[in-house]
Amino acid sequence: MSGGQIADTAVPRRRRGRVNVVRVIMLALLVPVMAGPAYILVVNAFKTQQQIQDQPFGIPFGHLTLQPMLAAITSPEYNVIASYGFTASLVVLVDVICVALAGPAAYVIARSVSRKTRLLMLYFLAGTFIPGAAMVIPAIYVLRAIGLVNSFAGLVLYLSATTLPVSIFLLVGFISTLPREIDEAAQIDGAGRFRTFWTLIFPLLRPAVVTVLILNSIGIWNDFVSPQILLGPSSGQYTVTTAIYTGISQYTTDLTKVFPNLLLAVAPVIVFFIYMQRHIVSGLTVGATKG
Repeated sequence: MSGGQIADTAVPRRRRGRVNVVRVIMLALLVPVMAGPAYILVVNAFKTQQQIQDQPFGIPFGHLTLQPMLAAITSPEYNVIASYGFTASLVVLVDVICVALAGPAAYVIARSVSRKTRLLMLYFLAGTFIPGAAMVIPAIYVLRAIGLVNSFAGLVLYLSATTLPVSIFLLVGFISTLPREIDEAAQIDGAGRFRTFWTLIFPLLRPAVVTVLILNSIGIWNDFVSPQILLGPSSGQYTVTTAIYTGISQYTTDLTKVFPNLLLAVAPVIVFFIYMQRHIVSGLTVGATKG
């Protein structure tokens, strides 16, 4: 190997070395910021009030107690566990409606060459830039007009509408990578567009659909503003986040009630995300690398 070739290979190595150093520095800065709150939440969920006040960052080995967690699980006043079922049913219904509507819409947009259809895509994309809190008040007037205010059905419809823009955007990007020959072959066999989508195209969308379901599920589970305003205290229906607010808002100074309930609220989401994160990454990247 000549001297010029050695120099050419040495330059990329030095660049890769700099990139690795930058990555290590960024990770060193981000890990404490991201993991710090989770550490404080988990550790303080098993301490007494005095231990939390004296050592909020320390771990009193040998003095940790399960009593605050057991009290949070069994308390009839602010039982977060009881709201798991309501929140889970909300997540499932919204996910089903979202996929049922976003899938065909994304298929039509991705396969159309009309300029009007592209403008429709921009319309949906614009919905991703509108803060969710800004749409709650107008949604109340709409739901009141159709008689669904302070109801579970009204909340389902609202959340389904708010999840559509991002869902359509992700599915359009993936469908665009699928060859049009699939559609043409289906047309030759006599299949209509509806049948072509659900029998041929939709099964191929599994990575993108899984990503949509995961992102929507986490967002709905963690949502506080929408259920708090659209359901209201008079409905008697509480999601995980509104149950925490209703139950422990009067005990904000009692940290033995705050930390265990917060941990119970976020634990399912953390476990779900850790287990499904590989599907999120593959679903977001497969559309860009395919074809």
